[in-house]
Amino acid sequence: MITLETPTYYTATKKYDLSFPSLADDIEADVVVIGGGFSGINTALELAEKGITNIVVLEARHLGFGGTGRNGGQIMAGIGHDLEKIKKEVGEDGLRQIFEISDLGADIIKARIARYDIDADFCHGYGYMGFNERQAKTLRTWEKEFKSTGTPHEIRFLAGREVREIIGSDAYSCALLHRGGGHVHSLNLLLGEAKAAASLGVRIFEFSPVLDVSYGERIKVRTGRGTVTASKLLWACDSFLNKLEPELHRTTINTYAFQIVTEPLADELIQRISPIRGAYSDIRPVIDYYRVTNENRLLFGSATSLVEHIPKDLKAWNRKLMLKIFPYLAEVKIDLAWGGPMAVSPNLFPQIGTLPGRPNAFFVQGYSGFGVTPSHIICKVLAEGMSEGSARYDLISSIRRIEVTGKDIFGPLLLTGGKTWHQVSGYWNGRR
Repeated sequence: MITLETPTYYTATKKYDLSFPSLADDIEADVVVIGGGFSGINTALELAEKGITNIVVLEARHLGFGGTGRNGGQIMAGIGHDLEKIKKEVGEDGLRQIFEISDLGADIIKARIARYDIDADFCHGYGYMGFNERQAKTLRTWEKEFKSTGTPHEIRFLAGREVREIIGSDAYSCALLHRGGGHVHSLNLLLGEAKAAASLGVRIFEFSPVLDVSYGERIKVRTGRGTVTASKLLWACDSFLNKLEPELHRTTINTYAFQIVTEPLADELIQRISPIRGAYSDIRPVIDYYRVTNENRLLFGSATSLVEHIPKDLKAWNRKLMLKIFPYLAEVKIDLAWGGPMAVSPNLFPQIGTLPGRPNAFFVQGYSGFGVTPSHIICKVLAEGMSEGSARYDLISSIRRIEVTGKDIFGPLLLTGGKTWHQVSGYWNGRR
């Protein structure tokens, strides 16, 4: 059973005791942001660093209530699942430009942590894991592509016994080690970024759900107890949009991901699981992902691979997947299990831009399960578009959004069909 009120590892271990008031007045701003997750806070902080500080952020619950506080904390390379899916939209040159910025996320996060002294448990070391020769070929290709960006980080393909250098599991035959990636406590990162934004003048309001929006030269956003009137608006709700803006609702569909975290484990066991204390994911169309935490726990997550459904017992469901990778953890207790929705776009690539006919109403959504790192890249680009403009904002915002027809009636069937097709096509593109 899943409820959004269930405690998560992140809420149980947050280090920032931040709280912000609910909106109770009629106020003015240059920019109003709806959504207090990575997208909303990152964009507000990027704009504030550019000198645009008269910004209001409205969060319906508490900061990080959505996907930002319900993820794996993985710091991985890339934007979207497969850049080839957008090649027709942007062409070869556009694809190259997007690939060039796709490995910037970890560096943006590290620079922000250093600049604002954010306590977020950042740890280097990422392993992309493969099960067979098809996936080994894919990982060798990724090795060449990652190195082509001129990254200073160690990137190394591993096979056979070498895989044991980074992971204590017999499940895999190959791996790609990327020392530039790693993992982070995503909620503490968000709260540290929110604290930084507030220090620059951004006004943040929690427990201020938006009721409606009136568009125009000046946009008015109404909550239960107040309004914000602003020159520009950013929709940053992702899977928690709740049909507030029909134009955005029609081009994503929500699926679910689920995570567990073990009891604290002995140092020797953590060393066996992960000699690099890193983060990992396989490269199948629907991945398992996991990492060790600062408190010596194993955090393990996944999603249903074929039939869209919510497991009745999240602990048992995810534990079974964990034991396929680490059978020697059979006696380990599971302390917490949680989950939540994630907005998926048809091309599995984030969507940014402005609403049709509303040049001052911006949006960002559709990370398709990969949001921690890409959100820091995408929102840097989005902030450029909302301020001075940039070629890379023009490029990414030009990618066509595709309507998900029938999602409100046939959502689970559409997701099941999509996952099935995704799995089958994985054989053709070296992901299965």
